[in-house]
Amino acid sequence: MVAGVEFDDPVVALNVHDGVARIEDLIEGELTNGDVLLRDAVLHLFRAGGKRFRPLFTVLSAQLGPDPDAWQVTTAGAVIELVHLATLHHDDVMDEARMRRTVPTVNTLWGNRIAILAGDYLFATASRLVARLGPEAVTIIADTFAQLVTGQIRETRGTADRINDIEYYLKVVHEKTACLIAAAGRFGATFSGAGHDQVERLERLGGLIGTAFQITDDIIDIDSDPETSGKLVGTDLREGVHTLPVLYALQEEGPAAERLRNLLATPVDSDDKLAECLALLRLSDGIRRAKDMVAQYATRAEEELAALPECAGRAALATVLKFAIDRHG
Repeated sequence: MVAGVEFDDPVVALNVHDGVARIEDLIEGELTNGDVLLRDAVLHLFRAGGKRFRPLFTVLSAQLGPDPDAWQVTTAGAVIELVHLATLHHDDVMDEARMRRTVPTVNTLWGNRIAILAGDYLFATASRLVARLGPEAVTIIADTFAQLVTGQIRETRGTADRINDIEYYLKVVHEKTACLIAAAGRFGATFSGAGHDQVERLERLGGLIGTAFQITDDIIDIDSDPETSGKLVGTDLREGVHTLPVLYALQEEGPAAERLRNLLATPVDSDDKLAECLALLRLSDGIRRAKDMVAQYATRAEEELAALPECAGRAALATVLKFAIDRHG
């Protein structure tokens, strides 16, 4: 199993495991060799684990090229994961989060200033590594970083302005989550020597899988067993973020929907209020409609997969797609 995904082909499983391990070793080495002043803070969240979904997608996309074990693939995967880790540091400060990956957040242990600086250091490390890959890679990661920041701002403004539009939500999902997975697909394919059409297709595939992955995460945030999912249910509601199942539920008619609208008009600041909101959401059609949206993205992803050359790498990517959309029963 790699990043929570079981692969049927043992050769692919070994190749992917080794590829992700090389990425982790590179990150560990870069951060361990840094200044002792920041070492503990920048290594804390990385060593806490996590899904490593983005390095996984980088390595899998590289399986479509003639040189999947190229050092550039490893470096590219490290860049993607470092950017992701950096955004988590900053997100936790903005959200005043206390826990991440079952451990206290960096801001909990060392305070907001160190957490922000640790995130900056991770971005700096990613920048140093991506410079080894050439100017085109630098441009791609800079554009991706700009999208990540824009998505965070868009989500924050949307929450403040009570903008609960489906298209707006999907744009935030693309910018905050899917664009980095799309970049992982592009990097993996590019640096393994895949053809132009395959590079473009794997970038699109990453965006589609990333969107489906995030919508599924948002469903899990409303309807899951914390012991099974490892997530604290209702986190987005507490933070005032209206995800796709919530947006759909708010569109409905009837007393239950009206009650939900009244509850969400003010902050969800108590366990009792959260429990009532979750109960109303589970009774609504919001989760089913959100799952229908996941299915639409999955269909588009399957079309991109079908156009790739038939090989073990393509089959493994299909397994990842299934994993991304099946995490909620």
